[in-house]
Amino acid sequence: MSNDPLLEPFALKHLTLKNRIMTTSHEPAYPEHGMPKERYVAYHVERAKAGVALTMTAGSASVSRDSPPVFNNILAYRDEVVPWIQQLTDGVHEHGCAAMIQLTHLGRRTNWNKGDWLPSVSSSKHREPSHRAFPKLIEDWDIERIINDFADSAQRMQAGGMDGIELQVYGHLLDQFWSPLTNDLIGPYGADTLENRMRFPMDVLDAIRKRVGSEFIVGLRFTADEIQKGGITPAQGIEISKRLAASGQVDFLNVIRGRIHTDPALTDMIPVQGMPNAPHLDFAGEVKKATGLPTFHAAKISDVATARHAISAGLLDMVGMTRAHMADPHIVRKIMEGREEDIRPCVGATYCLDRIYQGGEALCIHNAATGRELTMPHDIPKATIKKKVVIIGAGPAGMEAARVSAERGHHVVVFEAAPKPGGQIRLAAQSPRRREMMSIIDWRITQCEARNVEFRFNTLAQPCDITELEPDVVIIATGGLPNTQLFETNKEQSSVVTSWDIISGDVKPAKHMLIYDESGDHPALQAAEFAASLGSQIEIMTPDRTFAPDVMAMNLVPYMRSLQDKDVTFTVARRLLDVKKSIEHSGKKFTALIGTDYSDHTYAMDYDQIVVNYGTLPLDELYFDLKPLSSNAGEVDQTALILGQVQEVSRNEAGKFQLFRIGDAVSARNTHAAIYDALRLMKDI
Repeated sequence: MSNDPLLEPFALKHLTLKNRIMTTSHEPAYPEHGMPKERYVAYHVERAKAGVALTMTAGSASVSRDSPPVFNNILAYRDEVVPWIQQLTDGVHEHGCAAMIQLTHLGRRTNWNKGDWLPSVSSSKHREPSHRAFPKLIEDWDIERIINDFADSAQRMQAGGMDGIELQVYGHLLDQFWSPLTNDLIGPYGADTLENRMRFPMDVLDAIRKRVGSEFIVGLRFTADEIQKGGITPAQGIEISKRLAASGQVDFLNVIRGRIHTDPALTDMIPVQGMPNAPHLDFAGEVKKATGLPTFHAAKISDVATARHAISAGLLDMVGMTRAHMADPHIVRKIMEGREEDIRPCVGATYCLDRIYQGGEALCIHNAATGRELTMPHDIPKATIKKKVVIIGAGPAGMEAARVSAERGHHVVVFEAAPKPGGQIRLAAQSPRRREMMSIIDWRITQCEARNVEFRFNTLAQPCDITELEPDVVIIATGGLPNTQLFETNKEQSSVVTSWDIISGDVKPAKHMLIYDESGDHPALQAAEFAASLGSQIEIMTPDRTFAPDVMAMNLVPYMRSLQDKDVTFTVARRLLDVKKSIEHSGKKFTALIGTDYSDHTYAMDYDQIVVNYGTLPLDELYFDLKPLSSNAGEVDQTALILGQVQEVSRNEAGKFQLFRIGDAVSARNTHAAIYDALRLMKDI
């Protein structure tokens, strides 16, 4: 028997959970037409078979037609969902894992121009800033209808074999009623008393209990402190918690803290990298102490040590490690096997959630198998034929190629021109707030060293260095260098510096800077953050209608917070056309010719320094030198790649090795794309 508190079983009503680790409700946006089909099931089953005790599905399943699925939610209001739910629950139950589902009505946290084009409804007349739809102030017949919808949906989930349900009560309709900030009603559901504000959620609980009975597990995930003036205070949250416990209707409380109505509020509730770990854990412990109810919680509990403390200190009964399980679904198995050092770390990049909030599907920035369980392996299978694989470049693409090749059992040699691995990840980690990014590389170095990968640092590989090794496969993962050619010109802008120059410290920020961002990713804002901290006056300019679209919502928040009190302005819909040394000023100044895609309007502005962020151009000279020596001439069978089949292209009978390039050595993309390139290619080599 293990003495690890994380591995102790926990009795939740009649249900015995085999350990204390769970994944909390989250919507990975994998449903098809609102149904949790094969991909959705495979995602949850992967965690179940690796030992997680409870998987809380959906974030959240929608109970009503006027709660359209802005995150590609499961549609709990449809009868046809039941067999798909049964397939999901059967899949996780097969591995001894309990399954529950979160139900909600989104209220104002949605849009009217989706689904059936019904107006959103809320207890508030104000729109939510994040979703922008002005809601209809809810009427009595809406309340009656939605209460019945919740009960119907709970009954469907019970029929589908779920072990229980969780009601979502933060930022959605139920919470909109009981928060003083979002209740504009009068009468029995009005804002004048806590009892009235809680009446609607309590009526929903009553209706659900009448349908599912007293034995079915029902809990709430709710905010017990809104951390905003005029909102629910900690004392009020404790009182709400006590009333829920006293009702006898609730079997567990899943406690969170904060609001989600704006990007900054959401980011405080679900912290990203550079923010404190487990910021709300102690408060969740206070709720548990006050109520005595089984208490769950998750908010950037990304490491096993913190999770273990949460249980051993009695703060929680079940600890949620949700984003951590997106990075590594096998956390529990590795704990049980004494292999905690092998756990792939969550780096807090929150690529997963930011993609969802832009209408995409959840993907982990450095585990390309997450969400692709039907096609990509989390455990790399051994190769039947051992090969010699030579990889040039030790950035994220090269390191993933090395890891996967080594796990396949191949002999792997990696060349890297720099003294250390990391590539652009090492550059990103120059910012103290983004240091966690280095774990992407550090974890892979550890995995490679354990499998005897040979690294040759400070080596600028030449074709003869490669051919002397007589490789079977050569992977070019050399990345790229910053592009300083402006849009659709062949003119090299020698007067500009790059965002890399500023981030690395190779170039000192000037007093008055233009940071021209045509890429829309992190480096421009990272350079601005660094320069602004030194007192530079900065204009951030983009030709797009919004700035930094690839940084996305939650990751944008820390940048904006750091720049709010600095001398920084943002200019959109302006294109940098040319840069010349200024002839009208003494000293070192530059004149920028600026235009716009919307008209012929142009103007000139002078700056002390012009910084360009326009992606990278591939470092591909070595690739083209090796192409005529390779059997496939660098060609990739894209159909085989997509279907997960072996690369068998032959274009040169005299070729001695297969040659492929991956990541930014092909074209400028991002970390996830580089790692996915490597995984889906190397898993079949």
